[in-house]
This record gives sequence, structure tokens and C-alpha cells, in this order.
Amino acid sequence: MNFLTLDLNLLRVFDAVMVEQNLTRAADKLAMTQPAVSNALKRLRFSLGDELLIRTAYGVKPTPRAETLWPAIRQALSNLEAAIAPTHFDVFKAQVTFRMAMADATAALWMPNLVRFIERDAPGINARMVPLTTREPRPLLIRGDIDIAVGFFPGVVAQMIAGQGAAGSPIRHERLYSGHYVCVMRKGHPMASEELTLEKYCKCNHLLVSFSGRAHGLVDESLAQMGLERRILLTVNQFFTGGKVVANSDLLTVLPRHLIESTGMTDALIWKELPFEMPEVHIDMLWHERDARNPAHKWLRDNLITMTNDALLPELIHEKHFDGY
Repeated sequence: MNFLTLDLNLLRVFDAVMVEQNLTRAADKLAMTQPAVSNALKRLRFSLGDELLIRTAYGVKPTPRAETLWPAIRQALSNLEAAIAPTHFDVFKAQVTFRMAMADATAALWMPNLVRFIERDAPGINARMVPLTTREPRPLLIRGDIDIAVGFFPGVVAQMIAGQGAAGSPIRHERLYSGHYVCVMRKGHPMASEELTLEKYCKCNHLLVSFSGRAHGLVDESLAQMGLERRILLTVNQFFTGGKVVANSDLLTVLPRHLIESTGMTDALIWKELPFEMPEVHIDMLWHERDARNPAHKWLRDNLITMTNDALLPELIHEKHFDGY
């Protein structure tokens, strides 16, 4: 391959297809026809001497050579975009739609402040909430289905912190805050006026908030290490639903302390410290590096940090003065 004769536009096509993993979606993103995208890939294959992308029943799959090339190409295109694109984001004049994925309780914590700001100071900004049904949001970010993900992603973030797969990973993250888990029950629950021991906890019936519907969570992993287990009578995929059910039954559930308010059932619920150790719950925001230097996206990230402080301050004060019993 002679780099001097390489059509650099082919790299933009390659990047779009790698992001989308689908020729039709890549063509839409590039405002090209699918045959034009296919032809561009054919020319790039000839120039590089590699198939690059192999068709599958669900789209295309990159070859090892494509996986090796993409991080450098992605970074080079991002640098060019940053050099050419505007560096100032005028929130009062901007016409932008942000797509965010987060759990219902997390959205309830953030969105009121965001909406108030948009109504007051940013008439051209729109927000679209995408249901978060997984602890693995990276495919959504890589495909460009969302601009940012906010939530508890322990496996993903642990890998990133440890550096596993960091080479070539296009996903970036920043920790917003950390909290702790508590046991939640209705005010009239038989355990409400008693000490919550480990034995009593395991004898009760439980509700688990599970995005996947799998009846096994972090609590069960902690109990299993002690040779114990609990009966999960019900799984739900929303914190609001969990709060509603617990407030009207004798089920126990475990929630991050700061998310109890978002259930809308705080008047009917109480919380107690768990009778066993649980790791902290860390809330992170994840985004794709292609947006790292985008002024609008940076504005969103900066404001999520600000809104975190604004949203959690009343909860932290409340928690300091209320022991939950």
C-alpha cells in the first residue's frame, strides 16, 4: 500500500462501519447509499490487502487486522475533528438532542434538575432516555445508539481500571459518586421494630431489582460466600416498581440508600443497615471517545457532575439526620 495514494475518505467509511457493525446503518450515518459504502470498503480491502469486515447474519464482523487498525484510525479521525470543529458550545443557541441510558431511579434523581435548566436556559436542547436493561452498555455506545450511560457497571469499570482490554478500547468513564446498600421494608413490617439479624434476614422473602430478570445478584454472591442463601420471591426491572411492591407487602429488598427517594414511596418505607458486608455501589458515566472533544458532549458531562452534587446534597443531609428506623 502506498499511503500517498490512499483515499482518506475510505477511513471515514471504515470507522463508521466499525462503529455500527452494519452497512445499512453506516450508510445512513454517512449520508451515503449502501452500494457506495460497499464499494468504499472494497477499495480499502484492496489497498490494505485484508478482508477487514466479514458479513454475518447480523451485520459484519471485523477481522483481527481491522480490530488492530481501528483504534489508531479512530483516534486520528477524532484529532482531526477536534482541530476543525468549533471549540465553543453556546448552550443558549444550541440545537442538540442527547440520548442517555440509565435506570429509572437514576433518571428520577437527575432529570428534574436537567429539565429545569433546559426550560430556563437551553430551549434548543432535547433529552431522550433509553431504557437501561444491562450492566454492559458498551455495545450501545459503540453503535452510537446512546451518547452517554450512567449507572452501576461493576464488571465493565473494573476491567477498565485494571487495564484489561484497554488497548484499543474506545470507551471512557468517570465516577460520579459512591453509595452504600441498605435493606428496605415497609413501615409495618414484622422486622421494622426488631434487630435485623443475618438469620432473620435470610428467613424473609425478598424482591430483587434485576435488569436482566435473573434471580441472582450481588447480595446473593455475598451470602453464598458465607454458605447462606435467601428466597427471591419476585424480580422486577424498575426501582419504582420495587418500591411500590415492598411498600405493600412483607418482602424485603436491597437498594442503594440514595435511590430510596426515587421510588416515590419514602413515606411508606424504612431502611436498616444490612447484617452483613456489601461492597459500595459506584455510579459511573461512560461515553465513547469519539465524543470526548465534542463541546456539546463535554457540556453534558460537566453538567451531569454538577447535577450529581445538586441532586444528592439534600439526600446526604437527610441521611445524616435520619437513621432509617
